[in-house]
Amino acid sequence: MNTPESTCILERNHGLSMSLKLPAGPRVAGASSESGDGRASFLLDSCLLALPSCTDRENGGHRKRHRGRLAALAIAVVVIAVGVPLWWKTTETYRAWLPVTQINQLAQLQLQLSVEVEVVFSRGTLTAEHQKKVDPTHTRLEEHPVDETTGLSYRYETRYRTATIMEEDALNQPTPAETDQSLHLLSESPCGSVVIYVVPESSTLLPEGVSVYVGQRRTSLLRAGRPMRLGVGLKEVLAHLETQVQQVLKVMSFSHSDITAALSDRVRLDYSSRDGLVDSMRAFKSSPGYEITFSLLNPDPKSHHLHWDIEAAVQSYIQPLLSKLAPVADFSLDSQILYYAVLGVNPRYDPSLNAYTLNADSLSHVINPVEARLGSSAASSNPVLNFLLYVPDARHSPLYITDHRKYTVVSNAFSSPRWGGIMVYNVNGTELPVDINIDMTRVMGVFLAQLRLMLGVQSSTPPPGFLVGPCGPAGLADWELDRLLWSRSVENVATATTTITSLAQLLDQIGNIVINDNIAEQVSAAVASLQLAVGQLEAGNLGLALQYSKEAILQSERAFFDPSLLHLLYFPDDQKFAIYIPLFLPMCVPILLSLLKMAAEARQRRRARQDKKE
Repeated sequence: MNTPESTCILERNHGLSMSLKLPAGPRVAGASSESGDGRASFLLDSCLLALPSCTDRENGGHRKRHRGRLAALAIAVVVIAVGVPLWWKTTETYRAWLPVTQINQLAQLQLQLSVEVEVVFSRGTLTAEHQKKVDPTHTRLEEHPVDETTGLSYRYETRYRTATIMEEDALNQPTPAETDQSLHLLSESPCGSVVIYVVPESSTLLPEGVSVYVGQRRTSLLRAGRPMRLGVGLKEVLAHLETQVQQVLKVMSFSHSDITAALSDRVRLDYSSRDGLVDSMRAFKSSPGYEITFSLLNPDPKSHHLHWDIEAAVQSYIQPLLSKLAPVADFSLDSQILYYAVLGVNPRYDPSLNAYTLNADSLSHVINPVEARLGSSAASSNPVLNFLLYVPDARHSPLYITDHRKYTVVSNAFSSPRWGGIMVYNVNGTELPVDINIDMTRVMGVFLAQLRLMLGVQSSTPPPGFLVGPCGPAGLADWELDRLLWSRSVENVATATTTITSLAQLLDQIGNIVINDNIAEQVSAAVASLQLAVGQLEAGNLGLALQYSKEAILQSERAFFDPSLLHLLYFPDDQKFAIYIPLFLPMCVPILLSLLKMAAEARQRRRARQDKKE
C-alpha cells in the first residue's frame, strides 16, 4: 500500500464501529509485500480478539444497572405491600363497636310517664242512669317540652267503676284512717298507681271542711261536690270530678316541678326564687348506696357523762324507713362518740333569753371544724349523711339556735344541704359532773325529719281542704315512696343518658383512645337498660323502671370512669410523628430516590424509542 496509513473500519451488526489506523513505515529494501500484508493481518486479528471484551463490559454494566433497578423496585414493593400494612396493623388503635345509633337516639330524650288512676264510686254518688252512661276508661295526655333535646309527656289512664260490697263495708268505718287500712287489706294497689274513692257529700266519714283525705297507702277519699247531685248531667259531673282528681294526683303522684328538678343533670333549670334553689340542692343526688353516721359530740366529758342508746333508737325509728327505701338504694349505718369536740363558733349570750344563741348566719361556720374529726367520708365512695347531736358544755349552756328573724328554732336543730344535720341538746342541772340519759325519742324525731329531706322525700303543704293522714310507723307513706321513685327513675335516666352521650362524644373526638371489649359491653348494657327503663316508664311499671335505671347508671359510670379510657395514656399525633420520622425517613429516602431515577430513565428510553421511530 503506497498510502501513508491505512484505516481499518470494522462494523458489527449491533451498531458498534471501530477504526484502526495502521501506520505505514518506510519500506525495507528487499522486503516483500507479504511482510506488510502480514502485519496488517496481525493487527486485524488483534482487533477482532479485542472487540468481544469491550462488548462484554458494556453488557455487564447494563445487566448490573438492571439488577439495581429490580432490587430497588422489589424493596419498594415489599415496603409498600408488606411493611406499611404490617406497621399499620400492629400499631392501630383497637376500638370495639359501640351502639352509636342508639346513643344518638337517647341524646334526644322523650320521656312519657304513665299513671294508672282508678276512680271508685260508692253508693249514693252516681245515679243508675249515670252508671250506665259513664265511660269505663278515660285517657288524658299532657305535653311538656323542656328544651330542644328533652321532652316530657304525662299519660293518665283513668278507669271508672262502682264499689263492691266489701268496699262499701270498708267505707262505713268510723274514721278515715280505719277505712284506709280496711281498703288496703282488701286489695293492694300496684306501685305508682292511685285509687280514689268517691263518697257522698253527706257522708260523715270525712271531717267537716275536709274534701279529700290522703292516707298511708295509695288510696284517698274524695267527697262528692255539689255538681254531682241529682239532676246534673253526666258531663258536668265528670268535668267537676276531673278537676278534683287532678288535685289529688298532684299530691299523691309526681308533679311537673319534681320531674323537671330530676332533670337537672341534663337541662339547665331556671329557679324563680332562692327557696326553690335551696330545695333543689337540699336532697342528695341519686346514688346506689348511702352511708349514714350518727355522732355524739361531748365537748366536756369531765362534767357531762352522756349515755345514748343509739342502737335501739336506730332499730325503732330509722331502720323501718330504710327498709321501705330499700328499692331506692342500699344503706349502711354507724355511730361514734367524739370527746372534746367543739363547734368552732363562739355562741353569743342573749340577756332576753338568759341563754347563749347561734344565729343563722354563723351556722355555716359550724360544720367545717366538726367535719375534720368525723373521718367517715374517706371510708366509702358513697355519699355520707352526717347527723350530729351536740351537748354544749356548762359554760355555754343552755344554747339555742335562732333563725333570721331572731326567733328560736323549735327543734333546736338545723340541716346543711347534701351534708346532714346538727341538733343541740341542752342539759338541765347545776351539780357537776352529771349523768345524762339522752331522750332518743325526741332526738330521732328530728333526725328522721332531716333524713327524709336529705333523701328527697318532699313534704309539701297540701292544698286547702286536704287532710293528710300520718305516715305510719315506717315514717314514709306508700304514695310518698312512689313520688320518690318517680323522681329517682327520671333522674337516673337523665344522668345515665348524659354520661353515655358524653362518653360517645369523647371517644369520637379522640380517636387514639383504645375501646376494649369490656367497655363496649358496658356501654351496650347501659344503652339496653336505658331503653328498658324508658319503656317501663311509658308502660307505668314504676318498680321495673327504677331497677333498670339503676342498672343503667351503674354501667354507664363504670364505663365512663374506666382507667383504660384515660387520654394521658396515649401519645398525641405530634409525638407520634417525632418518633416515627427518625425511623422511617432514612429508609424511605433512598427508596424514593431510586424510584424517581427509574422513572426518569424510563421516560428517557421512551423518548429515545419515539425519536428512533421518527
